[in-house]
Amino acid sequence: MIMVAVAFLLGMILCMLFGVPYIDFLKKRTFGQYVKELAPESHAQKQGTPTTGGVFITAAIVLTSVIVLSMAQQLTASAFIALISLLFYMAAGLQDDCIKIKGKGNDGLSPRGKLFRQIAIAALPTLFLILTNPASCNFEIGNYVIDLGWLYPLFAVFIITGSSNAYNLTDGLDGLASGCGIPAFIACCIILLLMGETDLAIVSASVAGSLVGFLRYNKPKAEVFMGDTGSLAIGGLLGTLAVLGKFEFLLIFIGMVFVCETLSVILQVTSFKTTGKRIFKMAPIHHHFELLGWSEKKVVIVFSVVSLIFNIIAIVLFEIYKLGLI
Repeated sequence: MIMVAVAFLLGMILCMLFGVPYIDFLKKRTFGQYVKELAPESHAQKQGTPTTGGVFITAAIVLTSVIVLSMAQQLTASAFIALISLLFYMAAGLQDDCIKIKGKGNDGLSPRGKLFRQIAIAALPTLFLILTNPASCNFEIGNYVIDLGWLYPLFAVFIITGSSNAYNLTDGLDGLASGCGIPAFIACCIILLLMGETDLAIVSASVAGSLVGFLRYNKPKAEVFMGDTGSLAIGGLLGTLAVLGKFEFLLIFIGMVFVCETLSVILQVTSFKTTGKRIFKMAPIHHHFELLGWSEKKVVIVFSVVSLIFNIIAIVLFEIYKLGLI
C-alpha cells in the first residue's frame, strides 16, 4: 500500500517537472493543435495550443513505475508488458499527431492505418497472457465464467483497442480526459490491490498520479494538450490492465464515460447514414452539452463526477463478487 502511494505521488511530481521544459520546447517548435472547422465556436481560441503532451505523461508513468516497482521488488513480466504496450501506443499516437502538425490540419494517420497499429499493439499483452496462463481464456462476470476458448484473443484485442479509441474520443475538452481518467485508474489500482496484483496496481497508481500532475497544465485554459500521443496510450493501457488483471467486465463501469462517448458517435453516424437525421447536436456527446449551453468547465466537472460515481460502483461490485453474493 505504501509503494502504491509513493507511485501516485512520484508520478504526479515527475509529470509536473517534465511538463515545464517540454511545453517550452513545443512552443519554440510551434507544435500546436489545429482546431476542426466543425468544432464549437468557443474552441477557436484553442488554435495553436501545444500538443503531444502525452510524451511527458508517458515518461512520468514509465519512470515512476520502474523506480517504484524496483523498490518494491515487483518488476514483473506483466508490468513490463503493460509499460511496453503503453510506449508502443504512445509512438503510434505521436506519429498521428506529427502528421497533423506537419500538414497543419486534423488529418493524421488514415483510420485504417491507426486501427491496424492499435490492433497490432493490443496483440502483445493478449499473446503474453495466453502464453503465460492458457487457462485465462475466459470472460468472468462475478462467479460466472464463460470459456471463450480460441475466441478470447479476439475478445481481448477488441477490449484493448476499443479502450484506446474510447479514451481518444473523450479527449476533446480541457481537463476532460484527465478528469475522467484519474478515478478510472484509481479504481483499477484498488481492484488490482484487492486481487493481489501489486505490480499492476503500482502501474495504475503511477498513471493516476501522472494525470493529476498533467491537470496542472491541461486545466482550462490549457497550456498543452495530451494529443493522440497521450489519449491512445492511456486508453490502451487502461484496456491492457483490465485484460491482464482479468476484470474485463468491470471495465464497462470503470470506463462508463468513455463508453458513452463512443456510443454517442456510433449512434450519431448510424442515424445520419440511415435516416439523414442527427440524434445529438454534435458527437462525441461532450460537444452536444456544449452546444446546449453548458460551459466547458461544467461539462468537465459533471463528466468527471459521473466517472467517479461509476468507478465507486465498479469497486463495490468487485467486493460483492469477492463475497460470493453474485
